[in-house]
Amino acid sequence: MSAVNDTKFKFAVFLLTGIPGQEDVYLCISIPFCLMYLILIVGNSVIPFIIKTDPSLHEPMYIFLSMLAVTDLGLSIATIPTILSTFLFNVREISLDACFAQLFFIHSLQCTESSVLLLMAFDRFIAICNPLRYVSILTLPRISKMGLVCVLRVVAIIFPLPILLKRFQYCHFNVLSHSYCLHQEVMKKACLDITVNSIYGLSVAFFTMWLDSLLIFLCYVMILKTVLSITSNTECLRALNTCVSYLCFVLLFYIPEFGLSLIHRFWTGPSPLLQILLGYIYLLVPPL
Repeated sequence: MSAVNDTKFKFAVFLLTGIPGQEDVYLCISIPFCLMYLILIVGNSVIPFIIKTDPSLHEPMYIFLSMLAVTDLGLSIATIPTILSTFLFNVREISLDACFAQLFFIHSLQCTESSVLLLMAFDRFIAICNPLRYVSILTLPRISKMGLVCVLRVVAIIFPLPILLKRFQYCHFNVLSHSYCLHQEVMKKACLDITVNSIYGLSVAFFTMWLDSLLIFLCYVMILKTVLSITSNTECLRALNTCVSYLCFVLLFYIPEFGLSLIHRFWTGPSPLLQILLGYIYLLVPPL
C-alpha cells in the first residue's frame, strides 16, 4: 500500500497515443501512413544514390540536397516503429529508455535538418550575391567540414536532454499525446521540479531552430536585395526561381515546428487535436 500511495512511483513505461476517439478506424488511418512512409523512404533513399553515382551532380547544391534527404530518411526511421505499431497493432507501450533514445534521435535529426537548411541558404546566398567566388568558397573539403561541424553542434547540444530526463522519477499521468516521444512533453511527466529541463530545452531551441531560421531570413533578405538590383526582369525571375521550392520547404519545416513547441509549453486548451495534427505534419510533410 505504501508503494501505491507513493506519489513518486517511477513508471516503467509511457503510453503513446494515436488520434483520440478514432481507435475504431486505426487500421484505415494506418494505410495512408504506410503509403507516406513508403514514398518518403524510397524517395529519400534514391536522391542521395543518384547524386552519388552521377558525377555531374557533385556540386554544392546537390550535396546539400543529399544531406537533407539522408537526414529526412533517418527521421522517418526513428519514428516509423512507434507510429505504425500504434495504428496497426495498437501497441502503445514504450519503455523509458526507448523513449529517451527516440526523442534524442528525433530532436537531433530535426536540428540537423535545420542546420542543413541554413547551409542551403548560404549556398543560394553565395550563388546569387557573389557568383564569381562560388566555386572557390564552396569547395568539397569545405562542405565536408561544414557538415561535420553541424553534426557535432547538434550532438553536443541534444545529448544532455535524455540524461537530464533520466534522473527523474515519473509520477504524473504517463499517457503521451503523440505516438512518439518529445522532450517538451516527457519532462512534464516528472515528479520533481523541471525548471532546469525547461530552460535548457528553450536554450536548445534558441541555439538551433530559432537561430538557424533567423540566419536563413537574413540570407534571403540579402538575396532579395541583390535580386531587386538586377535590371533585367528575366534574370531577376530566374534568380528568384532557384529559391522558390527551398522557401516553400522552409515554411513547411519551421511553421509546424514552432507552432508545436509553443503549444506544448503554453497551450491549455481542452482539445489535443491541434498539437497531434501539427506533430504529424512537422514529422511527415517536409520529408515527403
